[in-house]
Amino acid sequence: MEINEMTMDEIETRMGEISALLETEDANVDELRTETDALIERKNNLIEAAAEKRSLLNKIADAKIEPIAKVEPEEERKMTDTIELRNTPEYINAYANYIRYNDDREVRALLTQNGSGEIQVPSLVYDIVKTAWEKEGIMSLVRKAYLKGNLRVSFEKSADAAVVHTEGQAVTEEELHLGVIQLTPVAIKKWISISDEALDMAAEPYLEYIYDELTYQIAKKAADTVIAKIEACTAAATTGAVAVPVVTAATIGLGTVAAAMANLSDEAQNPVVMMNKLTWGAVKAAQYSAGYPIDPFEGLPVVFNNTITAFSAASTGDTYMIVGDLGHGALANFPNGQEITVKRDDFTLAASDLVRFIGREYVGIGIVANNAFCKVKK
Repeated sequence: MEINEMTMDEIETRMGEISALLETEDANVDELRTETDALIERKNNLIEAAAEKRSLLNKIADAKIEPIAKVEPEEERKMTDTIELRNTPEYINAYANYIRYNDDREVRALLTQNGSGEIQVPSLVYDIVKTAWEKEGIMSLVRKAYLKGNLRVSFEKSADAAVVHTEGQAVTEEELHLGVIQLTPVAIKKWISISDEALDMAAEPYLEYIYDELTYQIAKKAADTVIAKIEACTAAATTGAVAVPVVTAATIGLGTVAAAMANLSDEAQNPVVMMNKLTWGAVKAAQYSAGYPIDPFEGLPVVFNNTITAFSAASTGDTYMIVGDLGHGALANFPNGQEITVKRDDFTLAASDLVRFIGREYVGIGIVANNAFCKVKK
């Protein structure tokens, strides 16, 4: 096939073949250099053509006369254009190549005439990331913020209750002690390694494969971090940590969840039960063994997290169940939004013909309200 007839995918495939040929002893370096230069020129021409095509489409859209007059604000029209562009096969393919090869020229050329536009994720990638956070049982319930930098949240460490005042009587001034929780964003990372051959997958299956795995694991790690921070809190509040009371139950009892709920504050209005799936099985077995047609979870939703020690594996003093309100008591701050950044690493596993993709998300997680949770220990 003539180089001036090649598509972008065919160019990338041939350049990969040239890289392999250069590793052989009898490689004709001069000939391969000439061919590589021609391939690069063809690739640049395709990028420029894509930019010209996009510019022409914009002109046509601007000049189009609607049957019913409708004036849209400029920003709204640009947003609509961008959303529609993100759904096109052309853009999805360009974005897949950007992730594959760390080359953003093609995807930028589709966004603006001069190639300076901010890279937008295709709608299918946005949906994958959004679904990952929504499907993760714990993170879907945690309250979220999107503030830049470190976030400091005050809470009442202790305070006097309100009083009924009789006219003419002295008023006792409230004594209030505040604590502060600092949510410092940290990078949650996950990487996967795939063979060079997997890079040749079609654009949509390729993006779904990469993002499905990375986003699920990052959301799962964020949920594990919430659990770890709850378990680290003590029964008494300090200036830098809220109070999480403890109920001790050495055996699985049908009233265990009720006992934990009794320790929650009035503000914890939507509690859930968090536990290992093995513990859930033990609770249900206790219910069946007792022969009671009652719900041992008191009608509360059950959310699973297997970093919580199972009842069967717990030693004395280990937490095997947490009851509490994630929306009131936990906060996750995403300073860069919930979008997960994916980078390609060609070098670490190059000797094994593997390419590594690294997903990264900055998030600060904290437990921010007294008695929003109660731990059940053995």
